[in-house]
Parts: sequence; C-alpha cells; structure tokens
Amino acid sequence: MDSLPSFYVAGLGCFMEDLLQVGVITQTHGVRGEVKVFPTTDDAGRFKKLKHVLLDTGKEMLPFEIQNVKFFKQFVILKFKGIDNINEIERYKRCPLLVTREDAVELEEDEYFIADMVDMTVVTEDGEVFGVLKDVLKTGANDVYVVQSDKYGEVLMPAIKECILDVDMKGRQIKVHLLAGLV
Repeated sequence: MDSLPSFYVAGLGCFMEDLLQVGVITQTHGVRGEVKVFPTTDDAGRFKKLKHVLLDTGKEMLPFEIQNVKFFKQFVILKFKGIDNINEIERYKRCPLLVTREDAVELEEDEYFIADMVDMTVVTEDGEVFGVLKDVLKTGANDVYVVQSDKYGEVLMPAIKECILDVDMKGRQIKVHLLAGLV
C-alpha cells in the first residue's frame, strides 16, 4: 500500500498529514474582527482549550492566536489576537482552520481521525477487496462510511460493530461484514 502523500508546510516545520481540520470560517461576526466558525470537530467545546490555530488560505498557512471564544447556536465565535476590525479578517471567509496533531484531542479506543481513514482499503470478512473509503458522514445515530466500490458504486455503510469488524490503521485496511440489503 502506498503511503500518504507528504506536503511540507514551509515555515511551520511540519507535513500536511500532521494537520487536522477543526473548523471553517463561514463569515465575519460584528465589526471588531470576530469570525463565525462552523466546527468540523466532534466537540466544539474544544475551542475553549485551543490557544493557536492555522488558517489555510489555499496559498499559505497563517498562524493565529485565539484571544476569545464564544458559542452561538451551532457556531463558534472566535476572536484572534491582533485582528481588531472586520476588514482584517473578511478575506478569510470559507478558509479552513487547522491544528497540529500535538494540539489534537486525545482519541478514545476505537476512535480515529477521519483524515487518517480516507483512502483506506475496505475488505469483506472473506478477505475480498470491496472498495476504498472516501469519506465519513456524521449523522445523529452513528457515523456512515462512504465506500467507493468498483462493483457497486458508492455504498453507504453504517459505522456499527455489526458492520465494521476491524480497522487496521497500520495496514490501512477496514474489514467489514456486508449487512443484508446493503448492496
């Protein structure tokens, strides 16, 4: 299995696979430089503990120090140190916010970062290659794995113990049981 591509982030001394997305700036909030962020992390409360984030402009990574955190509905309102008016932050709408793995939350047993799972090979319990994991959807009850299969096209698999039998991060493989009616 090929390793993940490595893109070195100049100036930060890390590789892209060492960065994890925690949110996306959706719009400005007020005129004092605050932004409304849609969290892409399971626990939006983690922003209270975060001190720094990296803003991905698409061309460069900009480090920001978090000065203040508030919550409004499903959004996180962030104020960055040194950004004091709407004009300084407006150009960063739709930009992702990232953290280094050192600042990532501690995972429980059988928990994985989605970024680490994407492009893993999915095999059946019989050892046959079924497809490749392309995404993980967050739903109310359980996550859903989006698997691209040559034979069946896009297949949505519930991330439940009856269906997902084993996740081998080192071997980059997910073993599944195909529930009746799934394909």
